[in-house]
Amino acid sequence: MRNRRESSDTGGRPSSRPRRLLRALWQWPLALLILFEEWGWEPLQRALAWLGEKLGLTAVADWIRRLPPYAALALFAVPALALLPIKLLALWLIGEGRALLGALVILATKVIGTAIVARLFTLTQPALMRLAWFARLYARWTAWKESLLAWARASAAWQAARLWRRRVRMQWRRWRGWFG
Repeated sequence: MRNRRESSDTGGRPSSRPRRLLRALWQWPLALLILFEEWGWEPLQRALAWLGEKLGLTAVADWIRRLPPYAALALFAVPALALLPIKLLALWLIGEGRALLGALVILATKVIGTAIVARLFTLTQPALMRLAWFARLYARWTAWKESLLAWARASAAWQAARLWRRRVRMQWRRWRGWFG
């Protein structure tokens, strides 16, 4: 007796077209979110390090670097808990019909949260990597993330966006040359 998921044209395997569609539906938003994080991770981390130096907070950074592994891990809960009320405010604003303001608050919170988490991770990574399970999960995460980003970068949509961006840059340079 044939399984309901099997079809005669796929040799008994479940149809791959719906599966690919479902995969693309979750992969694209996730890839874009990760790309946003990757884009901002290092520059935001450096900006926060610079701000910390200007504000005389190098002792705080040194203290964070010296935390034991599980204390370093617990420190990551702080930004999530601190930014939660702001995210709830953004959702309330959207619910009150102020969608643009709510979206701007969410975007600002995302940028600030990325900066804080990037800086904390930079400071605590050596301690966190002393946790064998964390190091294993981090290696798996990194491999999975790289494969997802490679998939996105190899897609026709990504290639078309790169071509469009290149054309816009070239046009911008031409316009600047005319007026500059």
